[in-house]
Formats: sequence, structure tokens, C-alpha cells
Amino acid sequence: MVNWDEIDKYAKHWIKEAGERIRDSFKTKLVVESKSNPDDLVTNMDKETEQYFIEKIHETFPTHQILGEEGYGDKLQSLNGITWIIDPIDGTMNFIHQQRNFAISVAVYEDGVGQIGLIYDVVHDELYHARKGHGAYFNSTKIEPLREVPLEKAIVAINATWVTENKRIDPKILIPIVNAVRGTRSYGSAALELAYVVTGRIDVYITMRLSPWDFAAGVVLLNEVGGVVTTLDGEPLNFLKENSVFVARPNLHQEIFTQFLKRK
Repeated sequence: MVNWDEIDKYAKHWIKEAGERIRDSFKTKLVVESKSNPDDLVTNMDKETEQYFIEKIHETFPTHQILGEEGYGDKLQSLNGITWIIDPIDGTMNFIHQQRNFAISVAVYEDGVGQIGLIYDVVHDELYHARKGHGAYFNSTKIEPLREVPLEKAIVAINATWVTENKRIDPKILIPIVNAVRGTRSYGSAALELAYVVTGRIDVYITMRLSPWDFAAGVVLLNEVGGVVTTLDGEPLNFLKENSVFVARPNLHQEIFTQFLKRK
């Protein structure tokens, strides 16, 4: 039998310890590199933080596999068994430029089903955490299930990229959504934006491109508060590749999909 209490305890300890290491790094000079393009940044702390998790997981749970953003984990063809899905610093550009608005995202899945989700706002020492079937929490406070919000009072998190000319979607599809809601926000960290939907700080999150490590922990949290998450086509997310992601309170997910996205 899998001891999920033990795994949860270790995961929370490691994420807090990793956060402390990142906070300490503010006093030192970062080594910043580009990955796929000049705006796709990675720092020595992204790499060191992922390696820290991998070392701890391999030492404590040697049979578990790891999917990590920086590529130090396993090359996975499936999510069979127990898999840790890790983004060591989600919001690297914010980390570099602002030293805030970034998070560590850690999820643990069993045979493709999310069991543990942790999103740690390092600067504010705020931990969003959930266990499957045990509810979602903000630090020690249980998060209430999501309630209905009218479309015209909704706050939508969406990057300006997707409502200007881009290669992934006709912005004419998304602009009517922006016009229909109360306001928009963009925080630059998918993990935090998912956590903000979970806590009701925002009502909808739409993006055209996320990797599994960006959303895996958030999905576990969302499931515990009744949030709905799909691709923009209304399909389930694929945890082994990039996806478009559409997250919302249940009534807003249905309304936006039916009125705006299904037509595309």
C-alpha cells in the first residue's frame, strides 16, 4: 500500500526547504540563460532546485519516476506507477526581473491520477496544497468549493499575447470573452494563476500553451474545489505534452465554452 501521508509530509517539507534556498539566492548573482528563444529563460536556481527535488525523491522513494521542466528527471512514455511532476520555478521571468510572482509547483500522480498538489508562493510563504479526496487548503485554511459568478462579473486571467496576432489562435475568438467580463489580469506564473482560480481570486484562466509541470499541481487543487479544467477544445489535458488550458468555475466554463469557444 502507498503511504500517501508520508509522501505528502516529505513533499511539503521539501517544497518549503527549496523555497528557503531560493529566497537565500536573492542575495547572490543569478546565472541567466535562454532556452528555446530569448524570452524563454532559465537560471542556475531553476536547475539547482529541480536537482534538489530529484536527489531527495530518488533517495527517499527510489521507485518513483520524475517529470521535471529542466529535463533532469526521467524520459517518460506513460504515467504508470507514481510520478512526481515538478516545476522548480514557475514564472522564471518574474523571478529574474521582480523577485516575486513566481512559485514552485509539485504534483504527485498515481497511474495518471493526481493525488497530491502543492503550489508554493515562495516570496509570500503561501502554500496552496491538496490531497485527492481531502480538500484543498491555503496554508492551514480549508478552501471552500467554488460558487457561481455571472460572466459580466468575472475576472479572467489571460496573457495579452493571445488577444493579439499570434500563431496559435485567431485573437477574434478570445477578444469577445475579454469584452464580456468585468476585467482581465496576467500574473506571469501559470501555477499561481491556477491557485488564484482555486481560491476565487480570479474566475477564469485561459492560455494556449502549458506543459504538464505548469498545470499538474493546479489540477489536483482544482478537483478538490469543483473547478473545471480542459483544453480550449473541451478535451481532457494530456499530461505528457503541451496543451491549451481553459480553467474556470463550473458555470463559467460551460458558458464561455458554449458561447465563445465551441464556435471556433
